[in-house]
This record gives sequence, C-alpha cells and structure tokens, in this order.
Amino acid sequence: GVVDALGPGATGVEVAEPVAVYGAWGCGVCHACAQGAENYCPRASSLGIQPPGLGAPGAMAEYLVVDDARHLVPLGDLDPVAAVSLTDAGLTPYHAIVSSLGALPAGSTAVVIGVGGLGHVGIQILRAITGATVIALDLNEDKLKLAREVGAHRALPSDESAVESIRSLTVGVGAQAVFDFVGNGPTLEIARQVVALNGVIQIVGIGGAVLPTGFFSTPMGATVRAPYWGTRSELMEVLDLARAGAIHVETERFTLDEAPEAYRRLHEGMVRGRAVVVP
Repeated sequence: GVVDALGPGATGVEVAEPVAVYGAWGCGVCHACAQGAENYCPRASSLGIQPPGLGAPGAMAEYLVVDDARHLVPLGDLDPVAAVSLTDAGLTPYHAIVSSLGALPAGSTAVVIGVGGLGHVGIQILRAITGATVIALDLNEDKLKLAREVGAHRALPSDESAVESIRSLTVGVGAQAVFDFVGNGPTLEIARQVVALNGVIQIVGIGGAVLPTGFFSTPMGATVRAPYWGTRSELMEVLDLARAGAIHVETERFTLDEAPEAYRRLHEGMVRGRAVVVP
C-alpha cells in the first residue's frame, strides 16, 4: 500500500510512499536480524513478536500499523495489488531456491511439486536465476496448464507415474533439487524417490508430513531442509525481478466483503495463483 501517516519519532519513509511490508518480524538486534534474516530470529517467540496477520490481527484491513521502517520495502512503480503476494508467494520460494543455487547449474533438473500460489512463482524464479530444467507436478490439469504458461519445461501429473517419468527424463539420475510446495505424505514420498545423489529436498509446503532421512531412506549426500519465509534483502531482490518482468503472481481480486468467498474458493482449490483482498 502507501504510507498514510507517521507516528511520533518515525523516520525512514515518507507519507504517500508506495511500500511492501516485510512480514517476518524479529527483534532487530540479534545476529540473524542484523543480516536481515528476521525470519530466523531466535528471540521473536520469547519476546512475543507476531507479524500482523500471522498470529496477530492487522493484515486484512484498510489500515496497518508497522512497527519499524526497516519492515517496509519501496515498491516504486509496481502495482500494490499485483505485487502484494510477492511478499510471501514470491519471497518464500525465492528463499528456498537461492539456498539451493549450488545444486542448480546448467544441465541440472529441478522438480516443483504443487503449482499453487507459491509453486507457480517458484517455476518462474527457477527459470529466471538458474540453468535448471524445470519439471512441475500437480494433480489438477488447470494448474499443470498454468505451470506450462509460466515456464515449466515439463508438467506432469503428480500420481503413481511421476517417479518413473522423472527418472526417465533424467536418464535415471533424478533431480538435483526438489521443491515440495505441498508437504503431505504422497508428495514427500515422490521427493524422496526422485532426488538425486547429493541433491536437496526443500519442504516448503506445510502439509504436515515428516520425511525420514538417513542411509536407508534418502540418497547418499542428499539434504532435506524446511525453509521459512525469507530475508529482507531477498524481498528487495524479488521485487527487482518483478520490476524486470521476470516474475509475476497470478491473482484473483476480491473486495473485503467478498473475503469469505475467497477463503471458500481457496479451500476448494479453485483459486488461480493468489486471492488478493482489497479494502
């Protein structure tokens, strides 16, 4: 949105300046926060710090109080409605992908499981900043179509044939990186079976399942990571990618009164990309 007013002593932004809110608030003074990685602040929980809308009220309203100017990133000429989802649906996959860049040189393969609000942006980020061949998986044909539209090299059903298909496409090697944007039992099992030796599995989705790792579960050298959100500097980079036209979020717009309908459509898996509620 835009800055509407400044509280006593507030500096660092101007009234009417278009901004995006960085959501993962931390204490601001620890080692992680000093690096902009407030998403991994070890003190946030003990201090009772809750980002607006994530455990505390304040995200679905006409006005929002932000505690510090460091949690605002300039939007420039980006449309707030089109760009708002990048603070999560862009930042979260970007953080996971950036931490896996060493596994994704030219000639590598990346698998994206789940082409929803985060997954369809993850595909675009992979195409923009890596040399990987991108294979997308989903159960929904419309979402597989979306995957192709946003740049996936291959889009396959996330069913019992997925493992064999990916192994065939990679000549038996498997994928150097697997990004699971679902995180349930079946998708993690696919990830486990298709990840390559010394590859990486990023469990981004919060479907609630757990993936056992070790010599008799995951391939030799493979790592499993559960990333959370992203850093402030990474949000700046995501917005730069959007400004350059490299990524965008498919959005469906709803009024505040229509918010319950947006939740219903989301629950039923009918939202294409992200639902954006605009007061």
